[in-house]
Amino acid sequence: MVDAENHSHQRCKELQAEFFANRDLIIAANRGPVVFDTTEDGQFTWQRNAGGGLVTALLGLCQYTHATWIASAQSKGDHLWNCGDVSISNSGDNTIRVRFVSASAEAYHGYYNVIANPLLWFLQHSMWDVPRSPLINRETWQAWEEGYVPLNQLFAKTIAQQTQEAARPTLIMLQDYHLYLAGRFLRKLWTKQGRRNTLLHFIHIPWPGPEYWSILPPAMRWAILDGLCAVDLLGFQTRADGLNFIRTCETHLPHAHVNYRNGRVWYRHHTTHVRDFPISIDVGALKELAASEEVAEYRQEIENTIGGNCQLILRIDRTEPSKNIVRGFQAYDEMLELYPEHQGQVKFLAILVPSRQEVDEYQSYLDELMAAAGRVNAKYGGSDWEPVRLLVGENYARAVAALQVYDALLVNAIADGMNLVAKEGPVVNQRNGVLVLSERAGAQQQLEPGALIISPCDVYDTAQALHRALTMPAAEREDRATHLRQTVEEEDIMAWLCNQLQMLTYLNL
Repeated sequence: MVDAENHSHQRCKELQAEFFANRDLIIAANRGPVVFDTTEDGQFTWQRNAGGGLVTALLGLCQYTHATWIASAQSKGDHLWNCGDVSISNSGDNTIRVRFVSASAEAYHGYYNVIANPLLWFLQHSMWDVPRSPLINRETWQAWEEGYVPLNQLFAKTIAQQTQEAARPTLIMLQDYHLYLAGRFLRKLWTKQGRRNTLLHFIHIPWPGPEYWSILPPAMRWAILDGLCAVDLLGFQTRADGLNFIRTCETHLPHAHVNYRNGRVWYRHHTTHVRDFPISIDVGALKELAASEEVAEYRQEIENTIGGNCQLILRIDRTEPSKNIVRGFQAYDEMLELYPEHQGQVKFLAILVPSRQEVDEYQSYLDELMAAAGRVNAKYGGSDWEPVRLLVGENYARAVAALQVYDALLVNAIADGMNLVAKEGPVVNQRNGVLVLSERAGAQQQLEPGALIISPCDVYDTAQALHRALTMPAAEREDRATHLRQTVEEEDIMAWLCNQLQMLTYLNL
């Protein structure tokens, strides 16, 4: 397995070197690979931004070409540094240049906290309670017209300036739902340059069917589809997401011509190729962290918390409604009632990272899930057994330690682009733990053969799956765990990246 993995990585490196022999690279995302700060004497310092394997994989391209990462300014240091560029050293011979786009606090708030989150995020995760929300009013339109649209225009302008400065054609890799309009704005700016550049846009979150997109006003919906149909290659996590995008164009984008068999949308004299590229994890970096002394110390703490005779059900999630945390606790409650032999013998450890607490819906959901856990503890707990233990806060080393010792890993998202926890767990787990996985998580497409698949809204089914996971024969547990681990190791973050480059080469883009 190791030799095969090394051979695959070597082929991927060769592909990257060949692909970028005559191209520059621009990565555009809301967040950059680093965050800047300033010292008292006015010097700039930086630290690596969160982003895990994605940042590592994209930064890895920098050793093959001249690369620039364009992002929204997040910190005061980012805004101050906006007066120029900076080169960040990366492993390899080359460096990456970071450029920031700066907007007013009001514009960024509208772009990020009103339109991107929650409007688009909730829509794409099918989370809106349509009879009651969303309420698209004057403030929403102001956030669109004075926040989301101008930020996308600013990204496009900055990218166009960078491509104009480049001596060679450029591959532009746009990331996610924050930049849906940037592709069309770029096309308009490029008409004056005359150089052939390639636009790739990868969407990390689900894409629902055309019925759900009808929630948006026609002008917003058209602008999003128009922007995405300006790119050359549009990537999604799953085949279903790509098909839903084509269906959405067929339904809501006038004059678009679609081809389902070949995965194409023809619109405004331009072909957009639609493909799925399931994203994954940096397996090597994860294994290295899992073997560290820091993780070993956290693992000892967690094992002491569980107790020697208890099995462990684990979930690791951000505290957002799409993760379906409340129903997970309800399913655990149901399991304890249906199978009382688990009472006192199983602990449910939930490691939760607060997310977007500036958004009202997220604040409310955090309160709701805390109450749900409290009800389980009040119903079943006692002086010698705490059924649910909550650990709130961002601590990746602690999370990896917990992943090593679970007996059942619960990933029951209502909708998820991928859910990388479902891939991290099988790689580092040392108990042949069983993955209980939602059929609406993007990881289901790859991991179904080794997981127990559940319907996320079915509490009873989830309870039965948890019971089965905890009582599964050892041989079946080992077979499933081995299959999951091999799948993730063979289809890691490098494979995700190289599959996109191979497709660009195949399509002659």
